[in-house]
Amino acid sequence: MNPYFLGFILPFVASLLLSKRKSEKKRGVPANVGGEPGCAIRNHRFERPIETLWEGISTLAELFEQSCKRFACMPLFGTRKLVAREMVVAADGRSFEKLHLGNYEWKSYADAFKTVCNFASGLLRIGHLKDERVAIFSDTRAEWQIALQACFRQNIAVVTIYASLGEGALCHSLNETEVTTVVCGRKELKKLIDISGQLDTVKHVVYINEEGVSAEVSLAQNCTSWTIKSFEEVESIGLQRPVEENLPLPSDTAVIMYTSGSTGMPKGVMMSHQNVLAVVSAVMTIVPGLGKKDVYLAYLPLAHILELAAEAIITGVGASIGYGSPLTLTDTSNKIKKGTQGDASVLKPTLMTAVPAILDRVRDGVRKNVDAKGGLAKRLFDIAYSRRLAAVNGSWLGAWGLEKLLWDMLVFQKVRATLGGRIRFILAGGAPLSGDTQRFINICLGAPISQGYGLTETCAGGTFSEYDETSVGRVGPPLPCSYIKLVDWAEGGYLTTDVPMPRGEIVIGGPNVTKGYFKNEAKTNEVYKVDERGMRWFYSGDIGRLHPDGCLEIIDRKKDIVKLQHGEYVSLGKVEAALSVCSYIDQIMIHADPFHNYCVALIVAAQSELKNWASKQGITYSDFSDLCQKQGTVKEVLQSLVKAAKQARLEKFEIPAKIKLIPEPWTPESGLVTAALKLKREVIKKAYEMDLAQLYS
Repeated sequence: MNPYFLGFILPFVASLLLSKRKSEKKRGVPANVGGEPGCAIRNHRFERPIETLWEGISTLAELFEQSCKRFACMPLFGTRKLVAREMVVAADGRSFEKLHLGNYEWKSYADAFKTVCNFASGLLRIGHLKDERVAIFSDTRAEWQIALQACFRQNIAVVTIYASLGEGALCHSLNETEVTTVVCGRKELKKLIDISGQLDTVKHVVYINEEGVSAEVSLAQNCTSWTIKSFEEVESIGLQRPVEENLPLPSDTAVIMYTSGSTGMPKGVMMSHQNVLAVVSAVMTIVPGLGKKDVYLAYLPLAHILELAAEAIITGVGASIGYGSPLTLTDTSNKIKKGTQGDASVLKPTLMTAVPAILDRVRDGVRKNVDAKGGLAKRLFDIAYSRRLAAVNGSWLGAWGLEKLLWDMLVFQKVRATLGGRIRFILAGGAPLSGDTQRFINICLGAPISQGYGLTETCAGGTFSEYDETSVGRVGPPLPCSYIKLVDWAEGGYLTTDVPMPRGEIVIGGPNVTKGYFKNEAKTNEVYKVDERGMRWFYSGDIGRLHPDGCLEIIDRKKDIVKLQHGEYVSLGKVEAALSVCSYIDQIMIHADPFHNYCVALIVAAQSELKNWASKQGITYSDFSDLCQKQGTVKEVLQSLVKAAKQARLEKFEIPAKIKLIPEPWTPESGLVTAALKLKREVIKKAYEMDLAQLYS
């Protein structure tokens, strides 16, 4: 037989057999648990939730110290040196900052541990007390992680705050936790100075040395009573006057992590060392071959549990962390000077985490470059992608074996170079990742994407699609540290007895479930429960369904808070209340699809107002339904809507991008609203299913 034919057909046949075995594989199996009745499953490989993978290691502080001793000479933290900063003027007259960044400069595990110990001692020597809290308010960088580990050495709880947080939420977070010391970057120091009069407990500010920070430092020294020290000063003080460590217990609070505050002021989630370590241990059992040869590109906010847990995993196995940013990620990123290299090109990472916004940006960038080249290059890409897509979808006619290798060399190798050419695994978190993006990234980058599901309240732990799982639209089976349970939500019509798959609210149990919300006992008691066996459960408010193989799919949200594809939260009720003042609106329902990055609206139009407008404009129509369908009418209402949204100071993503005008009112008799005229969202969504689909088409 022709050897070339064998080279083509054998990998194909093997893949078919493998896919058949995958489809039969039980990834999640029934679990015997306590608490509220429901449909509960666990990871198929572990009968009980795991808490730690390392004998004698029960805290994040112990894990970091162990790694620093085991991998002492290995590189740990890598940072790019700033070569030059310049302003570029675009054709329209606008100015943009561009950076020329050099190679990565590395700090070894041993050196990092010394810095951590010195910084920990320095914090206490400048006046920080052990029972007080430290806030880290900075972009993701090596100093962030060093400050975190330093606090752990002295059992100091760390308050994490998004660098992009607004003034009100920032004040709330710092005052509620009674933070006395803040570690921050240059632009964050400026924010602190602006609100210094509103901060009740801050005494010490440790700034990270950056170009231009001296102006903010002088201002802070002149207009505040704070003790102002540089990061290096604190480290130096600790080196000269060391303090014995005060290591935490597993149950001690490691982090109070503030959410983005989508429904008013942010809530602080209290995470113990045991909580985070359980997730770190669980993920390590799923990602194959993690080790000291791996290089991880860190660019997501460390104030988010996904990034914090990921970096704990990397240090746990002795791998290297190179720090970057979303704006310097690739050679074509917004802040990278033309002709110089982005973070991925220089670092050549093997691992990275991502959220849909980043992966969508990579996908769109590749497509844009392909379209710009046109000609033969575009035709080759289109053919290669369609052939590989057919194979990924299980077609006999797709590209397998030698043909796959050929397309990889001719086409996809160039695409993979945009992220360094060595990516072997991507963990996607945050909002659900669309199937289109997942397939595109998988084919073009040649790296599997594991979609995870978790929340800040569960330390990002919940489910995790396994390395060999190629289906899209699902978020995998339970992590080995978690139980997943579905409980009935009768009001929404989701029941665990539903056919063909059980559906219900997702409840997560296990050692990764956090203590609750800081100084918010009422909210804690509302969504956290402890069963008769002592297991702690978190009620997520998300609606899921369980597939026969034990994998979870997210299908809805119990409350009217929806996370868009790029991670922004939309409070449907809040937006509706803000827009209902528009004179053209009688009733309104905002709808947000988590697989898209914008929301839409169904609007019952106010007949008198709209007819008056039409009369003034000289618009003719057969009936009110005809008027509602005219493009000019829709445009007028949408413009009015945008005006009301701006007056209410809604964010851009909260403003409906598209609307559908409804001529008939929603009444209790129609079943679309309650007797109190409250919206029945699920009923309305079903009644206008085709209209909503068209708004997202």
